[in-house]
Amino acid sequence: MRFRPCIDLRGGRVVQIVGGTLRDGDDGAAVTNFQTDRPAAEYARLYRQDDLRGGHVIALGPGNDHAARAALAAWPGGLQYGGGVTADNAPAWLEAGASHVIVTSWVFRDGRLDTGRLDALVDAVGARRLVLDLSCRRRAGAFWVVIDRWQTFTDVAVSAGTLGRLADRCDEFLVHGVDVEGRRAGIDADLVALLADAAPLPVTYAGGARSIADLDRVNELGGGRVDLTLGSALDIFGGDVPYHDVVAWHRAHA
Repeated sequence: MRFRPCIDLRGGRVVQIVGGTLRDGDDGAAVTNFQTDRPAAEYARLYRQDDLRGGHVIALGPGNDHAARAALAAWPGGLQYGGGVTADNAPAWLEAGASHVIVTSWVFRDGRLDTGRLDALVDAVGARRLVLDLSCRRRAGAFWVVIDRWQTFTDVAVSAGTLGRLADRCDEFLVHGVDVEGRRAGIDADLVALLADAAPLPVTYAGGARSIADLDRVNELGGGRVDLTLGSALDIFGGDVPYHDVVAWHRAHA
């Protein structure tokens, strides 16, 4: 199991927000746990120094291209990029230094998976450079992929069948537990266990982690097969979990 770092961007600044509170139009409704004028590239250099590969740079809305490109340039091949990715712009993000592009909303239309768009993206960059973001919310006893800033439910459930069908079209999965994302109230243990049982590819879970104990719990529930992103709880994002303790944990378990 690995710790996967993150750089979330809003309006060109590094932030941490509460999942599901960001709306189209970026009208200020998002609940923000943290924001800083510390450059995104500085975080990328920190992760590079500690050899934390496979983290993600996520652009939350417009105005983030400069900061995202600076972060990717600070560690070419060390970070993934997501945010408005399409078949047209994905190659440019790889050329900017991303190891992979992360896509979600663009491959869904009208609440359904658009396999034509997904195939076009695979044709543009190759499955081995693609991460499918299947971030989800719980409803009626299942976890359903949500899109459009996590506001719109799709008809795609996160399940063994779904993950198996998509496994030949990507290199990894990224799954935020949106109901707990950014709340520092603990992980969604049911979702972590589901991913461990069902994912045939590397998968990163994000959402709710608040302590070193959550790293241990994800490692146990996931059988070492589910990686974890821990954001808002870290001291580098205004939380109380020492970043260097998490790095030490990662080095002991990766």
